Amino acid sequence: MSGEVSATMDFLGKLVNFLILFGGLTFVAWKPVKAMLAKRTVDVGETIRRAGADRAASESRAASSRAKLAGLDGEVQALKAAAEEEARREAARIAEAARAEAERFKKLTRQELDAQLRQGVREIKAYAAARATDLARDRIRKRLTPELQAALIERSIEQLSHPHEEPGPR
Repeated sequence: MSGEVSATMDFLGKLVNFLILFGGLTFVAWKPVKAMLAKRTVDVGETIRRAGADRAASESRAASSRAKLAGLDGEVQALKAAAEEEARREAARIAEAARAEAERFKKLTRQELDAQLRQGVREIKAYAAARATDLARDRIRKRLTPELQAALIERSIEQLSHPHEEPGPR
């Protein structure tokens, strides 16, 4: 039994040492550990409070974003309607510009045609005058005999010698 007593005593000695050691450590470390735990409790509480405030702010921003998103459909429709109206006005402006350009082109074409017509008339008149002159020259050459030419020269000299007299019938 002595081996059992010594083992029991040894165990009790170790248990007493353990209790004294941990009792002393607890006594010495109790205030700092308690202060640390209290500080940690306050920090965790502050973190939880900030997380709650951040969550409320995030939910508020999310609600605001959802409201904006709901309003975006209206804005998109308004922008789309404005763009369509602008496109209609631009199409009307382009059509009007095209009509004006077509009118200007028609006017220029008419002016060009009128100028060409006048030029053609002048050319035809010049051709007709040249042709008439040629025909008259040919007729005169055919009808003018040397006797008729001498008579005409005689009559012209007679008229030049009496400038104030009325010419007689031909």
